[in-house]
Amino acid sequence: MAALHSVSKLLQELIALPSVNPTFLPAGDIRTGEERIVAFLADTARGAGLDVTLQHVLPGRTNVIARLRPSGKVLHRYLLAPHLDTVGEPDLDRQLRPKIRSGKVFGRGACDTKGCVAVMMSALCQFARSHPRPVNTEFVFLGLVDEEDGQSGSRHFAEHGFRVDLAVVGEPTRLEVVTAHKGDVWLKLKMRGKSAHGAVPHLGRNAILEASRVVVVLETELAAILKKRSHPLLGSPTINVGYIRGGTQPNIVPAECEIWIDRRTLPGESDSMVQEEIDSLLRSHSLFARYSAARNPCAPLETDPTLPAVRSLLAAAGRRRTKGVHFFCDASVLSAGGIPSIVFGPGDIAQAHTSEEWIAIRDLEKATQILVRWLVRVVSGDAPR
Repeated sequence: MAALHSVSKLLQELIALPSVNPTFLPAGDIRTGEERIVAFLADTARGAGLDVTLQHVLPGRTNVIARLRPSGKVLHRYLLAPHLDTVGEPDLDRQLRPKIRSGKVFGRGACDTKGCVAVMMSALCQFARSHPRPVNTEFVFLGLVDEEDGQSGSRHFAEHGFRVDLAVVGEPTRLEVVTAHKGDVWLKLKMRGKSAHGAVPHLGRNAILEASRVVVVLETELAAILKKRSHPLLGSPTINVGYIRGGTQPNIVPAECEIWIDRRTLPGESDSMVQEEIDSLLRSHSLFARYSAARNPCAPLETDPTLPAVRSLLAAAGRRRTKGVHFFCDASVLSAGGIPSIVFGPGDIAQAHTSEEWIAIRDLEKATQILVRWLVRVVSGDAPR
């Protein structure tokens, strides 16, 4: 049985367990997947008296659900929901050896988001061991798979889970309570030309040239249009052309070229609206493209900051108001599935995915204290009025 030590000790144990999203490693690599960390967390939760179930999402990949059940009928339910997977790294073996230096824990996932996993599991276990079991309120730890790729874990739970009053999604927010984040639409635009021999290029139509004109319009004219829009917590939407591919060799006029764009969206903007705006703008310049989704879109998040449980977390964290962030996460997926969701956690997103990923021990401990205070407030109904 896994013993629950300090939150920093728990984090070191989590870092040492690989949970790299299989998308980022070769097929069949034994280090891939979240299953070992799922088993470890299930064992830890059972040791604190929590009820554990596993929710199958993908072959060999499951969400882990640990519940502190109330003594009576469930009238309210609150979710602590970090993700378990990490991105890959060429020197992954070194990244799986956690280190402590200058008051920080270093290692793959320390910030994104095994720090949140450790904090949320620690807080729930501490509450379970040191406070009376709630009468009508259930607290649930939900460890989600696949956030770093297709968000299959949160999408599956949103479709097949249960009613929740509020989900606190674990991401590095520097201990700020986040009620809004941008959405993301990845689009692939394909431009068609006409192939010809490079010695007689006038007989063809260069698709790369067409694509370059599209890039200029998107990165200048559309970018300027987007800057005129604003959200009080999120600022302006953005556009980025991050990938281009076309042609086969220098002496052939390319017949096809494609670009991939990343369009960060604000609440109220949909993926269909994004595509329609781009298409209309390009057509006004006599430019044409075929569109397809490069990945599942992630909707923007905007949750009512006046919800009692949100205000209670603000009070527990010593914050006056909620914040917005530019990155997207599982919160919007859960929110779109009918679960009011916010984002909270230790660490800074600037450390995520870096080769020297780290998180401060002081922030781990402070985040755990904040969440325990919040759990107590929720049970006592001590939400600011």
